[in-house]
Amino acid sequence: MTRKYFGTDGIRGTVGEYPITPDFMLKLGWAMGRVLARDSGRARVLIGKDTRISGYMFESALEAGLSAAGVDVALLGPMPTPGIAYLTRTFRADAGIVISASHNPFADNGIKFFSSEGTKLADAIEERIEAMLDEPLTTVAAGKLGKAMRIDDAAGRYIEFCKSTIPNRVSLHGLRMVLDCAHGATYHIAPSVFRELGAEVSLVGATPDGLNINRDVGSTSPATLRAAVIQQSADLGIAFDGDGDRVLMVDADGREIDGDDILYLIARDRHERGQLVGGVVGTLMTNFGLAMALEGMGIPFERVKVGDRYVVERLLEKGWQLGGESSGHIVCADVQSTGDGIVSALQVLALMVSEGKPLQTLLAGLEKVPQVLVNVRLTPGSDAKALMASPAVQEVVAGVEAELGDEGRVLLRPSGTEPLIRVMVEGRAHLDVEGLANRLATQVEGELG
Repeated sequence: MTRKYFGTDGIRGTVGEYPITPDFMLKLGWAMGRVLARDSGRARVLIGKDTRISGYMFESALEAGLSAAGVDVALLGPMPTPGIAYLTRTFRADAGIVISASHNPFADNGIKFFSSEGTKLADAIEERIEAMLDEPLTTVAAGKLGKAMRIDDAAGRYIEFCKSTIPNRVSLHGLRMVLDCAHGATYHIAPSVFRELGAEVSLVGATPDGLNINRDVGSTSPATLRAAVIQQSADLGIAFDGDGDRVLMVDADGREIDGDDILYLIARDRHERGQLVGGVVGTLMTNFGLAMALEGMGIPFERVKVGDRYVVERLLEKGWQLGGESSGHIVCADVQSTGDGIVSALQVLALMVSEGKPLQTLLAGLEKVPQVLVNVRLTPGSDAKALMASPAVQEVVAGVEAELGDEGRVLLRPSGTEPLIRVMVEGRAHLDVEGLANRLATQVEGELG
Protein backbone atom coordinates (compact mmCIF):
# COMPACT_ATOMS: atom_id res chain seq x y z
CA MET A 1 0.00 0.00 0.00
CA THR A 2 1.29 3.48 -0.91
CA ARG A 3 1.04 5.79 2.07
CA LYS A 4 -0.91 8.98 1.35
CA TYR A 5 -0.06 11.06 4.40
CA PHE A 6 2.91 9.58 6.27
CA GLY A 7 6.43 10.50 5.16
CA THR A 8 9.75 9.38 6.63
CA ASP A 9 9.03 11.34 9.79
CA GLY A 10 5.26 11.29 10.23
CA ILE A 11 2.90 13.86 8.71
CA ARG A 12 4.15 17.41 8.24
CA GLY A 13 3.09 20.57 6.43
CA THR A 14 1.89 24.15 6.68
CA VAL A 15 -0.69 24.90 9.35
CA GLY A 16 -4.10 25.48 7.84
CA GLU A 17 -3.26 23.62 4.63
CA TYR A 18 -4.64 20.10 4.36
CA PRO A 19 -3.83 17.81 6.09
CA ILE A 20 -2.40 20.08 8.81
CA THR A 21 -5.86 21.25 9.84
CA PRO A 22 -7.95 20.80 13.00
CA ASP A 23 -10.58 18.66 11.29
CA PHE A 24 -7.98 16.28 9.89
CA MET A 25 -6.26 16.00 13.28
CA LEU A 26 -9.59 15.16 14.90
CA LYS A 27 -10.09 12.37 12.36
CA LEU A 28 -6.47 11.25 12.71
CA GLY A 29 -6.80 10.91 16.48
CA TRP A 30 -9.99 8.93 16.01
CA ALA A 31 -8.43 6.68 13.36
CA MET A 32 -5.43 5.95 15.54
CA GLY A 33 -7.69 5.30 18.50
CA ARG A 34 -9.79 2.83 16.53
CA VAL A 35 -6.68 0.92 15.41
CA LEU A 36 -5.28 0.78 18.96
CA ALA A 37 -8.60 -0.16 20.55
CA ARG A 38 -9.05 -2.95 18.04
CA ASP A 39 -5.62 -4.34 18.99
CA SER A 40 -5.63 -3.88 22.75
CA GLY A 41 -9.13 -3.06 23.93
CA ARG A 42 -9.09 -0.08 26.28
CA ALA A 43 -5.98 1.84 25.17
CA ARG A 44 -4.04 4.86 26.48
CA VAL A 45 -2.06 7.39 24.43
CA LEU A 46 0.40 10.08 25.57
CA ILE A 47 0.45 13.41 23.72
CA GLY A 48 3.35 15.88 23.84
CA LYS A 49 4.27 18.88 21.71
CA ASP A 50 6.92 21.45 21.01
CA THR A 51 6.43 25.18 21.59
CA ARG A 52 4.82 26.36 18.35
CA ILE A 53 1.50 28.15 18.79
CA SER A 54 -0.53 25.69 16.72
CA GLY A 55 0.33 22.85 19.08
CA TYR A 56 -2.49 23.77 21.45
CA MET A 57 -5.06 23.60 18.66
CA PHE A 58 -3.89 20.23 17.40
CA GLU A 59 -3.53 18.82 20.91
CA SER A 60 -7.21 19.53 21.55
CA ALA A 61 -8.26 18.05 18.21
CA LEU A 62 -6.28 14.84 18.70
CA GLU A 63 -7.58 14.50 22.26
CA ALA A 64 -11.16 14.79 21.04
CA GLY A 65 -10.67 12.23 18.30
CA LEU A 66 -9.01 9.72 20.61
CA SER A 67 -11.73 10.16 23.22
CA ALA A 68 -14.42 9.60 20.58
CA ALA A 69 -12.72 6.27 19.78
CA GLY A 70 -12.76 5.26 23.45
CA VAL A 71 -9.05 5.84 24.10
CA ASP A 72 -7.68 7.47 27.26
CA VAL A 73 -5.29 10.39 26.84
CA ALA A 74 -2.43 11.67 29.02
CA LEU A 75 -1.16 15.16 28.17
CA LEU A 76 2.53 15.94 28.67
CA GLY A 77 2.63 19.58 27.54
CA PRO A 78 5.81 20.91 25.89
CA MET A 79 8.27 18.01 25.85
CA PRO A 80 11.20 16.96 23.65
CA THR A 81 10.34 14.21 21.20
CA PRO A 82 12.71 11.69 22.86
CA GLY A 83 11.14 12.53 26.21
CA ILE A 84 7.76 11.54 24.81
CA ALA A 85 9.28 8.27 23.58
CA TYR A 86 10.74 7.60 27.03
CA LEU A 87 7.53 8.40 28.90
CA THR A 88 5.47 6.30 26.49
CA ARG A 89 7.61 3.33 27.54
CA THR A 90 7.68 4.02 31.25
CA PHE A 91 3.95 4.71 31.52
CA ARG A 92 3.29 1.48 29.62
CA ALA A 93 1.13 3.46 27.19
CA ASP A 94 -0.06 1.89 23.95
CA ALA A 95 1.37 4.75 21.88
CA GLY A 96 2.76 8.27 22.02
CA ILE A 97 1.95 11.23 19.79
CA VAL A 98 4.36 14.09 19.10
CA ILE A 99 2.99 17.38 17.77
CA SER A 100 6.01 18.98 16.13
CA ALA A 101 7.57 19.99 12.84
CA SER A 102 11.07 19.55 14.30
CA HIS A 103 13.48 22.06 12.68
CA ASN A 104 10.83 23.73 10.48
CA PRO A 105 9.56 27.29 11.17
CA PHE A 106 6.53 27.95 13.37
CA ALA A 107 4.08 28.12 10.45
CA ASP A 108 4.58 24.38 9.92
CA ASN A 109 3.52 21.58 12.20
CA GLY A 110 3.27 17.83 12.09
CA ILE A 111 2.45 14.60 13.83
CA LYS A 112 4.57 11.55 14.50
CA PHE A 113 3.75 8.47 16.49
CA PHE A 114 5.68 6.24 18.86
CA SER A 115 4.90 2.62 19.60
CA SER A 116 4.57 1.27 23.12
CA GLU A 117 8.32 0.50 22.99
CA GLY A 118 9.18 4.14 22.27
CA THR A 119 10.17 3.48 18.65
CA LYS A 120 8.66 4.97 15.51
CA LEU A 121 5.35 3.37 14.64
CA ALA A 122 5.67 0.49 12.18
CA ASP A 123 4.75 1.16 8.56
CA ALA A 124 2.01 -1.48 8.77
CA ILE A 125 0.31 0.36 11.65
CA GLU A 126 0.56 3.69 9.82
CA GLU A 127 -1.06 2.04 6.80
CA ARG A 128 -3.92 0.77 8.97
CA ILE A 129 -4.44 4.28 10.36
CA GLU A 130 -4.53 5.71 6.83
CA ALA A 131 -7.09 3.09 5.82
CA MET A 132 -9.25 3.98 8.84
CA LEU A 133 -9.21 7.66 7.79
CA ASP A 134 -11.44 6.70 4.89
CA GLU A 135 -14.11 5.35 7.26
CA PRO A 136 -16.92 7.55 8.68
CA LEU A 137 -16.17 8.92 12.15
CA THR A 138 -18.36 7.34 14.79
CA THR A 139 -18.36 7.95 18.54
CA VAL A 140 -18.42 5.21 21.14
CA ALA A 141 -21.21 5.18 23.73
CA ALA A 142 -20.93 7.99 26.28
CA GLY A 143 -19.95 5.59 29.03
CA LYS A 144 -17.02 4.33 26.96
CA LEU A 145 -15.53 7.67 25.94
CA GLY A 146 -11.83 8.06 26.60
CA LYS A 147 -10.74 10.03 29.66
CA ALA A 148 -8.07 12.74 29.70
CA MET A 149 -5.49 13.60 32.35
CA ARG A 150 -2.35 15.72 32.57
CA ILE A 151 1.01 14.34 33.75
CA ASP A 152 2.29 17.22 35.87
CA ASP A 153 5.75 15.82 36.62
CA ALA A 154 6.66 14.83 33.03
CA ALA A 155 9.59 17.26 32.81
CA GLY A 156 11.14 16.10 36.07
CA ARG A 157 10.85 12.45 35.11
CA TYR A 158 12.66 13.06 31.82
CA ILE A 159 15.36 15.22 33.41
CA GLU A 160 16.23 12.42 35.81
CA PHE A 161 16.29 9.90 32.97
CA CYS A 162 18.74 12.01 30.95
CA LYS A 163 21.09 12.34 33.92
CA SER A 164 20.97 8.58 34.48
CA THR A 165 22.48 7.85 31.03
CA ILE A 166 26.01 8.72 32.19
CA PRO A 167 27.85 7.25 35.19
CA ASN A 168 27.05 8.71 38.62
CA ARG A 169 30.71 9.58 39.15
CA VAL A 170 30.73 11.97 36.16
CA SER A 171 30.46 15.61 37.17
CA LEU A 172 30.40 18.51 34.75
CA HIS A 173 31.74 20.88 37.38
CA GLY A 174 34.16 23.36 35.82
CA LEU A 175 32.71 23.14 32.30
CA ARG A 176 31.42 26.43 30.92
CA MET A 177 28.90 25.91 28.14
CA VAL A 178 26.32 27.72 26.05
CA LEU A 179 23.03 25.93 25.36
CA ASP A 180 20.89 26.86 22.36
CA CYS A 181 17.39 25.43 22.82
CA ALA A 182 16.00 26.77 19.51
CA HIS A 183 13.11 28.36 21.45
CA GLY A 184 11.78 24.82 21.32
CA ALA A 185 10.86 21.84 23.45
CA THR A 186 14.16 21.60 25.36
CA TYR A 187 13.95 25.13 26.78
CA HIS A 188 12.79 24.01 30.24
CA ILE A 189 14.57 20.64 30.24
CA ALA A 190 18.14 20.99 28.97
CA PRO A 191 19.24 23.83 31.31
CA SER A 192 18.21 21.79 34.35
CA VAL A 193 19.96 18.63 33.13
CA PHE A 194 23.34 20.26 32.61
CA ARG A 195 23.18 22.57 35.62
CA GLU A 196 22.21 19.73 37.96
CA LEU A 197 25.25 17.82 36.71
CA GLY A 198 27.48 20.75 37.71
CA ALA A 199 28.05 22.72 34.50
CA GLU A 200 28.04 26.50 34.30
CA VAL A 201 25.35 27.19 31.70
CA SER A 202 24.36 30.26 29.72
CA LEU A 203 21.42 30.22 27.36
CA VAL A 204 20.31 31.36 23.93
CA GLY A 205 17.07 30.38 22.24
CA ALA A 206 15.36 29.59 25.53
CA THR A 207 12.44 32.05 25.55
CA PRO A 208 9.75 30.55 23.31
CA ASP A 209 6.72 32.65 22.41
CA GLY A 210 4.98 30.24 20.04
CA LEU A 211 6.27 32.05 16.96
CA ASN A 212 10.06 32.09 17.30
CA ILE A 213 10.88 28.36 17.31
CA ASN A 214 14.01 27.69 15.17
CA ARG A 215 14.19 31.34 14.08
CA ASP A 216 17.93 32.07 13.61
CA VAL A 217 18.74 29.66 16.46
CA GLY A 218 19.07 25.95 17.06
CA SER A 219 20.96 23.17 15.33
CA THR A 220 19.99 24.36 11.85
CA SER A 221 21.28 27.91 12.51
CA PRO A 222 24.55 27.37 14.40
CA ALA A 223 25.97 30.87 13.78
CA THR A 224 24.19 32.21 16.87
CA LEU A 225 25.72 29.52 19.07
CA ARG A 226 29.20 29.93 17.58
CA ALA A 227 29.13 33.68 18.25
CA ALA A 228 27.99 33.16 21.85
CA VAL A 229 30.67 30.53 22.58
CA ILE A 230 33.45 32.74 21.24
CA GLN A 231 32.17 35.90 22.93
CA GLN A 232 31.87 34.19 26.29
CA SER A 233 35.10 32.16 25.96
CA ALA A 234 33.05 29.06 26.78
CA ASP A 235 34.47 25.55 26.65
CA LEU A 236 31.78 24.45 24.21
CA GLY A 237 28.27 25.03 22.94
CA ILE A 238 25.35 22.66 22.40
CA ALA A 239 22.43 23.33 20.05
CA PHE A 240 19.19 21.37 19.76
CA ASP A 241 16.48 21.58 17.14
CA GLY A 242 12.89 22.54 17.85
CA ASP A 243 11.82 19.16 19.20
CA GLY A 244 15.09 18.10 20.80
CA ASP A 245 15.92 14.94 18.88
CA ARG A 246 18.84 16.55 17.01
CA VAL A 247 22.01 18.00 18.44
CA LEU A 248 25.16 19.66 17.21
CA MET A 249 28.02 21.08 19.21
CA VAL A 250 30.57 23.86 18.90
CA ASP A 251 34.08 23.63 20.33
CA ALA A 252 35.89 26.44 22.11
CA ASP A 253 37.26 27.75 18.79
CA GLY A 254 33.81 27.97 17.23
CA ARG A 255 34.23 24.87 15.08
CA GLU A 256 30.95 23.07 14.38
CA ILE A 257 30.70 19.46 15.62
CA ASP A 258 28.02 17.67 13.59
CA GLY A 259 26.35 14.28 13.89
CA ASP A 260 29.22 12.46 12.16
CA ASP A 261 31.71 13.96 14.63
CA ILE A 262 29.52 12.99 17.57
CA LEU A 263 29.09 9.44 16.24
CA TYR A 264 32.86 9.13 15.91
CA LEU A 265 33.49 10.28 19.48
CA ILE A 266 30.91 7.95 21.02
CA ALA A 267 31.95 4.99 18.85
CA ARG A 268 35.65 5.41 19.55
CA ASP A 269 35.10 5.76 23.28
CA ARG A 270 32.89 2.68 23.52
CA HIS A 271 35.18 0.68 21.26
CA GLU A 272 38.24 1.50 23.37
CA ARG A 273 36.40 0.55 26.55
CA GLY A 274 35.14 -2.69 25.00
CA GLN A 275 31.52 -1.55 25.28
CA LEU A 276 30.61 -1.12 21.61
CA VAL A 277 28.15 -3.83 20.62
CA GLY A 278 28.60 -4.71 16.95
CA GLY A 279 29.11 -1.75 14.66
CA VAL A 280 27.71 1.65 13.70
CA VAL A 281 24.80 2.51 11.40
CA GLY A 282 24.94 5.70 9.35
CA THR A 283 22.97 6.96 6.37
CA LEU A 284 23.54 7.80 2.73
CA MET A 285 24.61 11.26 3.94
CA THR A 286 27.25 10.04 6.40
CA ASN A 287 30.65 11.50 5.56
CA PHE A 288 33.08 9.20 3.76
CA GLY A 289 35.74 10.21 6.28
CA LEU A 290 33.76 8.79 9.19
CA ALA A 291 33.28 5.49 7.38
CA MET A 292 37.04 5.27 6.80
CA ALA A 293 37.86 6.20 10.41
CA LEU A 294 35.57 3.48 11.74
CA GLU A 295 37.01 0.96 9.31
CA GLY A 296 40.49 1.89 10.51
CA MET A 297 39.48 1.00 14.06
CA GLY A 298 37.96 -2.30 12.93
CA ILE A 299 34.41 -1.13 13.60
CA PRO A 300 31.76 -2.40 11.14
CA PHE A 301 29.76 0.33 9.42
CA GLU A 302 26.54 0.19 7.38
CA ARG A 303 24.53 2.85 5.55
CA VAL A 304 20.72 3.07 5.37
CA LYS A 305 18.27 5.52 3.82
CA VAL A 306 18.11 8.99 5.34
CA GLY A 307 15.77 9.10 8.32
CA ASP A 308 16.38 8.10 11.92
CA ARG A 309 13.59 5.50 11.74
CA TYR A 310 15.71 3.56 9.24
CA VAL A 311 18.75 3.83 11.50
CA VAL A 312 16.73 2.38 14.39
CA GLU A 313 15.33 -0.40 12.20
CA ARG A 314 18.82 -1.48 11.10
CA LEU A 315 20.14 -1.35 14.67
CA LEU A 316 17.33 -3.65 15.74
CA GLU A 317 17.98 -5.99 12.81
CA LYS A 318 21.71 -6.22 13.57
CA GLY A 319 21.50 -6.16 17.34
CA TRP A 320 23.80 -3.11 17.35
CA GLN A 321 23.44 -0.09 19.65
CA LEU A 322 24.88 3.00 17.98
CA GLY A 323 23.87 4.91 14.87
CA GLY A 324 22.88 8.28 13.58
CA GLU A 325 22.78 10.97 10.94
CA SER A 326 25.03 13.87 10.01
CA SER A 327 22.16 16.21 10.89
CA GLY A 328 22.51 15.28 14.56
CA HIS A 329 20.02 12.45 15.08
CA ILE A 330 22.13 10.14 17.26
CA VAL A 331 20.69 6.87 18.58
CA CYS A 332 22.31 5.26 21.62
CA ALA A 333 20.00 2.27 21.68
CA ASP A 334 21.43 0.87 24.91
CA VAL A 335 19.94 3.83 26.81
CA GLN A 336 17.27 5.39 24.56
CA SER A 337 14.89 4.06 21.91
CA THR A 338 15.17 7.01 19.52
CA GLY A 339 17.40 9.95 18.65
CA ASP A 340 17.92 12.12 21.73
CA GLY A 341 19.85 15.39 21.59
CA ILE A 342 20.38 15.78 25.33
CA VAL A 343 21.41 12.16 25.88
CA SER A 344 23.82 12.25 22.93
CA ALA A 345 25.46 15.44 24.18
CA LEU A 346 25.88 13.90 27.62
CA GLN A 347 27.77 10.92 26.16
CA VAL A 348 30.27 13.32 24.60
CA LEU A 349 30.61 15.41 27.76
CA ALA A 350 31.24 12.28 29.82
CA LEU A 351 34.08 11.44 27.43
CA MET A 352 35.53 14.94 27.76
CA VAL A 353 35.47 14.65 31.54
CA SER A 354 36.94 11.14 31.69
CA GLU A 355 39.83 11.98 29.33
CA GLY A 356 40.25 15.56 30.49
CA LYS A 357 40.51 16.81 26.90
CA PRO A 358 38.62 19.45 24.88
CA LEU A 359 36.50 18.54 21.88
CA GLN A 360 39.02 19.67 19.29
CA THR A 361 41.66 17.32 20.73
CA LEU A 362 39.30 14.35 20.94
CA LEU A 363 38.43 14.74 17.26
CA ALA A 364 42.02 14.67 16.04
CA GLY A 365 41.65 11.13 14.64
CA LEU A 366 38.76 11.99 12.30
CA GLU A 367 39.44 13.51 8.88
CA LYS A 368 36.20 14.23 7.05
CA VAL A 369 36.17 14.89 3.32
CA PRO A 370 34.49 17.99 1.87
CA GLN A 371 30.76 17.48 1.39
CA VAL A 372 28.45 19.99 -0.28
CA LEU A 373 24.66 19.82 -0.03
CA VAL A 374 22.45 21.97 -2.25
CA ASN A 375 18.67 22.02 -1.73
CA VAL A 376 16.54 22.52 -4.82
CA ARG A 377 12.98 23.57 -3.95
CA LEU A 378 10.26 21.84 -5.93
CA THR A 379 7.51 23.74 -7.69
CA PRO A 380 3.90 22.74 -6.88
CA GLY A 381 2.95 19.52 -8.61
CA SER A 382 6.53 18.51 -9.37
CA ASP A 383 7.43 14.81 -9.25
CA ALA A 384 10.80 14.55 -7.48
CA LYS A 385 11.49 10.98 -8.60
CA ALA A 386 10.68 11.74 -12.23
CA LEU A 387 12.93 14.80 -12.16
CA MET A 388 15.85 12.85 -10.72
CA ALA A 389 15.38 10.07 -13.28
CA SER A 390 15.20 12.41 -16.29
CA PRO A 391 17.83 11.70 -19.00
CA ALA A 392 19.27 15.21 -18.77
CA VAL A 393 19.81 14.99 -15.00
CA GLN A 394 21.22 11.46 -15.25
CA GLU A 395 23.66 12.59 -17.92
CA VAL A 396 25.04 15.28 -15.59
CA VAL A 397 25.17 12.76 -12.73
CA ALA A 398 27.24 10.42 -14.87
CA GLY A 399 29.60 13.24 -15.78
CA VAL A 400 30.10 14.30 -12.15
CA GLU A 401 30.68 10.69 -11.08
CA ALA A 402 33.30 10.32 -13.82
CA GLU A 403 35.16 13.39 -12.51
CA LEU A 404 35.05 12.09 -8.93
CA GLY A 405 36.20 8.58 -9.80
CA ASP A 406 36.94 6.51 -6.71
CA GLU A 407 37.53 9.60 -4.58
CA GLY A 408 33.97 10.77 -4.10
CA ARG A 409 30.29 10.10 -4.57
CA VAL A 410 27.03 11.71 -5.67
CA LEU A 411 23.63 11.48 -4.02
CA LEU A 412 20.28 12.84 -5.20
CA ARG A 413 17.28 12.23 -3.00
CA PRO A 414 13.89 13.78 -2.27
CA SER A 415 13.45 15.19 1.22
CA GLY A 416 11.06 13.22 3.37
CA THR A 417 9.91 16.31 5.27
CA GLU A 418 10.04 19.26 2.82
CA PRO A 419 9.34 19.85 -0.92
CA LEU A 420 13.02 19.63 -1.81
CA ILE A 421 15.47 17.59 -3.84
CA ARG A 422 18.74 17.31 -1.96
CA VAL A 423 21.84 17.29 -4.16
CA MET A 424 24.99 16.06 -2.40
CA VAL A 425 28.51 15.75 -3.78
CA GLU A 426 31.36 14.50 -1.61
CA GLY A 427 35.02 14.02 -2.43
CA ARG A 428 38.66 14.41 -1.50
CA ALA A 429 39.94 17.89 -0.74
CA HIS A 430 41.58 18.43 -4.16
CA LEU A 431 38.26 17.97 -5.97
CA ASP A 432 35.90 20.88 -6.74
CA VAL A 433 32.92 19.34 -4.95
CA GLU A 434 31.16 22.69 -4.61
CA GLY A 435 31.34 23.36 -8.33
CA LEU A 436 30.19 19.85 -9.14
CA ALA A 437 27.25 20.08 -6.71
CA ASN A 438 26.17 23.43 -8.15
CA ARG A 439 26.43 22.07 -11.69
CA LEU A 440 24.13 19.20 -10.83
CA ALA A 441 21.71 21.41 -8.84
CA THR A 442 21.50 23.84 -11.78
CA GLN A 443 20.49 20.99 -14.07
CA VAL A 444 17.77 19.88 -11.65
CA GLU A 445 16.49 23.46 -11.41
CA GLY A 446 16.49 23.65 -15.21
CA GLU A 447 14.23 20.62 -15.36
CA LEU A 448 11.79 22.48 -13.11
CA GLY A 449 11.61 25.26 -15.67
